[in-house]
Amino acid sequence: MAVCTATREVLPADAFEEPVERWTLRSPSGVEARVLTLGAVLHSLRVPDAAGTAVDDVVLRLPGPREYAGDSAYLGAVVGRYANRIAGGRFRLDGAEHQVPVNDRGNALHGGTDGFDRRVWRARPVAYEDGSAGVRLTLDSPDGDQGFPGELAVTVEYVLRPDGTLVLDGTARTDRPTVVNLTHHAYFNLTGRPELGVLDHVLTVDADAYLPIDDTAVPLPGAPRPVHGTPFDFTAPHPLGERIGAPDPQLTTAGGYDHCWVLRGHPWDRARSGAATEGDVGAEGAAPHRAAPHRAARLADPASGRIMEVRTTEPGLQVYTGQQLDGSLKDVDGRPLAAHAGVCLETQHFPDSPNRPEYPSTEVRPGRPLRTRTEFGFPHLRGGGPDGTPEGG
Repeated sequence: MAVCTATREVLPADAFEEPVERWTLRSPSGVEARVLTLGAVLHSLRVPDAAGTAVDDVVLRLPGPREYAGDSAYLGAVVGRYANRIAGGRFRLDGAEHQVPVNDRGNALHGGTDGFDRRVWRARPVAYEDGSAGVRLTLDSPDGDQGFPGELAVTVEYVLRPDGTLVLDGTARTDRPTVVNLTHHAYFNLTGRPELGVLDHVLTVDADAYLPIDDTAVPLPGAPRPVHGTPFDFTAPHPLGERIGAPDPQLTTAGGYDHCWVLRGHPWDRARSGAATEGDVGAEGAAPHRAAPHRAARLADPASGRIMEVRTTEPGLQVYTGQQLDGSLKDVDGRPLAAHAGVCLETQHFPDSPNRPEYPSTEVRPGRPLRTRTEFGFPHLRGGGPDGTPEGG
């Protein structure tokens, strides 16, 4: 049986205050992933094209730990404690109000000024009977870290399967009630050439509604907005750049796409639409994680024939088209990372959920850990078509 491998290297000691490891995962499919212990960063993801003649990096990446320790735009990082935004950095939990640092237009973003993307995680290899191999990263976040209550123990596994699928498994356990929202902040570019951008990439999102936002990127009050008849309708494949400049106030507000889609098929969405079955929705309206991931999105690059399919247990998908990249960051080859050099497909719970009781709960309590899984698969490696046409549901 063909198996994947995981190898470790320690980067030069002067690269960062603490030793940083880089783990390399290799699959017999030709896919290779590299992971840093700083920020649990996906430093590289090399994937063959549809013809099998070229293997390119399909994530934006910086040269090394020193660059990631600066203003890195969260490239490739696992972000937390709370991914996306908490309005005003304030929330109430069990009658107590908590204040966390604000770092984005008066809101808390991606865990605040010293989030998980800036920590050095511990790492060890893992292997599975199906030939998969990976690295298990762990991080301890003390009670009061960035203002969040509860001591939190976080584990994230990057696992590469023999077919080239990259799996991210996350678990967070606490000793007292808190809120947690983890996501992965890779910027994907399936061409392997950041200078070409991603506006020609073809995107499908399995969602019939999205969350409109105010001018600080916090969801507006009220129900999710249907995508039908709007530039946010990716229920059929569309190039990212086809409608990004449309005169829609939501696109004008964000300067492009930076919104959370309500994924179809999650128990919360079925309950909202009246299609839930008994046992789908947990106590106080909280939606339990599905036993198996459901499809969230499909991204295709017509030029290379590369296709990436995203599957997740999460209820939301934040699509961010990288419009705030301004060329000040340089990649490992010295190329400036300009607007639309990559697109983020961030599987997560909804923004500002601690202040929105109608949203799926992000509360984590003793004995009730957070569990999340996201899979990035590459169907073109097993014969998927290069045009972005969806395969199945």
